[in-house]
Amino acid sequence: MRPLLFLPLILFFVSCGYKPTMFYSKEVLGDNIYVEVKTSLKDPENTVLIRDAVNEAVITRFRSRIVPRKNADSTLTMSLKRVTFLPIQYDKNGYVIAYKTYVDLLTQYRDRAGHRGAITSRGDYDFAIESNSVISDTKRFEAIKNASYKAIDEFISKLSVKGIKSDNQ
Repeated sequence: MRPLLFLPLILFFVSCGYKPTMFYSKEVLGDNIYVEVKTSLKDPENTVLIRDAVNEAVITRFRSRIVPRKNADSTLTMSLKRVTFLPIQYDKNGYVIAYKTYVDLLTQYRDRAGHRGAITSRGDYDFAIESNSVISDTKRFEAIKNASYKAIDEFISKLSVKGIKSDNQ
């Protein structure tokens, strides 16, 4: 009985020509992607977090393979532009108890058609800390990692728009 409830929804998406974001991203980048994350001299630890997030995104969101440059259909070169922590909530004594983290990434790419481009993306993440305390390394890394995932998702969305435009032309 439950599958019958989803039938109208499935028919709607199929009949209107819906294609997921991944479809358009893969159209632009192809199956084999070379990924490079430039190391930030100011923040080398965060570069490792971003590299892991990018590699996971290529495999799970693009459904593509990470390959050496010579075997790649396309290349992605990401660099960490900025990490910002802003207080967003205070307790009754005026101490910060919550922060918003912003991660700005610059992604230069060469797609499988040979076109080059650059996309700037931003991700954010909110987190709480104890009143009158500093941000621990664990909280800091977790915030940067989660904000990086969101920045990569934004990159994927912007790249998909390019795929949709080329698909409609």
